[in-house]
Amino acid sequence: MTSFQNVTADAKANVYFDGKVVSHTIHFADQSKKTLGLIYPGKYHFGTAAPERMEIIAGACRVVLDGTTETLAIEAGSSFDVAGNSGFTIEVGDGICEYICSFLPA
Repeated sequence: MTSFQNVTADAKANVYFDGKVVSHTIHFADQSKKTLGLIYPGKYHFGTAAPERMEIIAGACRVVLDGTTETLAIEAGSSFDVAGNSGFTIEVGDGICEYICSFLPA
């Protein structure tokens, strides 16, 4: 899904890595939230508190989940899950990678 109805959006952006990763948080009536963002070319590591699902909606990236050595090639229309209290390294080669991050129940 790339369109959301009846949400509240935070105008203030979440800015990481000197603006190379930027997202905005949207809040749903059921108290859940997602972030919608862009990742510019580069390699970045993120830690997670809660479990997450990263859906890539445009572009492509390579991902290595913490505790593994396997590199996952993720294309638009695909997703990957990250455990809580963990992390992942994401690399975008060229272009912009667009994503939806859903925070999953623990």
